[in-house]
Amino acid sequence: MTAHASAWDDDYRRRGDLWGGAPAPLPDIPAHAAVLELGCGNGKTLAALLRRSARVTAVDVSPHAVALARRHPGTAAACLTVADARCLPFCKASFDAVFLVHITGHLPGPGRRAVASEVCRVLRPGGAAFFRGFSIEDMRAGKGTETERQTFRRGDGIITHYFTEDEAAELFAPLVAVSVRTCRWQMRVRGRDLPRAEIEATFQKTA
Repeated sequence: MTAHASAWDDDYRRRGDLWGGAPAPLPDIPAHAAVLELGCGNGKTLAALLRRSARVTAVDVSPHAVALARRHPGTAAACLTVADARCLPFCKASFDAVFLVHITGHLPGPGRRAVASEVCRVLRPGGAAFFRGFSIEDMRAGKGTETERQTFRRGDGIITHYFTEDEAAELFAPLVAVSVRTCRWQMRVRGRDLPRAEIEATFQKTA
């Protein structure tokens, strides 16, 4: 297991269900669409995806995360497997939609590019990729040890890369950028309003 995978697996082993609450709003997808979620974690977004489509496959590099996702309410119908998003165990053009919710930014540059390449490979023509990653405007950008430009490692060994809109669009070329925008909101911490920001993007495979 690679260092980044081990760090996530340790985190899920120690802390269990890391992510709770309501998932981010999801786009409309056809009920018959073959959907893939990369980095499903403990199943927070997965359950919401299954309410949109009955054909959902989800992967995570952490065995502990996948075990938690299997037990998450509403995920029983999903096909779950332990896999690395940089080298997916699926055939070319297998999926109509791929979701990447805060997974790509937890990899170094070569890993981010490998994931984007795999997304292009497994998408069918006409299919779409839905991406979320933290923006350079986010309050946590710059916190920790910088391992690459705009990539910072926390004390637990997990890294986070902070994106610009242009960078996200460039990463997923040759997919066509249907929309790329920065979502901004405020988080109240110890009496102060601090900026949160993430890049939200939709990319389409045209051929």
